[in-house]
Amino acid sequence: MNQDQKIAVLIDAENAQLKSLGSILTELSKYGHIIVKRAYGDWSSNHLKNWKSLMNELVIQPIQQFSYTQGKNSSDSALIIDAMDLLYSDKFDAFAIVSSDSDFTPLASRLRESQIHVYGVGEHKTPSSFKNACDDFIYVEVLRELDSDESQNEKQSKTKQKPKQKDIKKDTKLLTILKNAMEDCADEDGWASLAECGSLIKKQLPDFDPRTYGYTKLSQLIDDTKLFEMWKKTLEPSGKKVIYFRDIKKYG
Repeated sequence: MNQDQKIAVLIDAENAQLKSLGSILTELSKYGHIIVKRAYGDWSSNHLKNWKSLMNELVIQPIQQFSYTQGKNSSDSALIIDAMDLLYSDKFDAFAIVSSDSDFTPLASRLRESQIHVYGVGEHKTPSSFKNACDDFIYVEVLRELDSDESQNEKQSKTKQKPKQKDIKKDTKLLTILKNAMEDCADEDGWASLAECGSLIKKQLPDFDPRTYGYTKLSQLIDDTKLFEMWKKTLEPSGKKVIYFRDIKKYG
């Protein structure tokens, strides 16, 4: 991941949650430098009145878009127009679209056609069309759970606690994803590069995230399945450490 990316963050306030904004920006800042932060909505409406304080704190620019038709989210078009203007400025390497609305699917596809990296941020209910149109899709529920775990740990003793982990050994869909990626990346001895497999899975499933299953790293998740053996190799002369894994039943 290029951590020098210049990122534009565009927030659909009508389809985003106020309490998640801080966590979202913290997460996106891991991937580069956030240059633009804009939130689109009808700020004259009552349901967005609580946004002002936090937007000031997080230095998010509100973009006013009046609702001309009742029940219709008019901020979509304003966000899309702004995104295209920013695209043609040639100042950005990546865009983050914060919304659970599938109406932004064409925008995400168009940005990727221009070789712009697209992050989608939304809830689990987000339609698959929008999720699959992004390079990476981040679930706000995962970010909220991480925040909750950190808060609980701060209130308790300094003893480190493992995050809540799901029973991945019974998750046939997950195991199939891991096995297929391993087979696609494996050499003649069955060893597959963890980094290559991670990249392949992300290309096929932009919303894949080990944290969804309670793991901070893909290597931890794979190791806990007990279906693969792990091999850590140090490359010379760089000293870089690379992790490989393969099927225990087939090669063990």
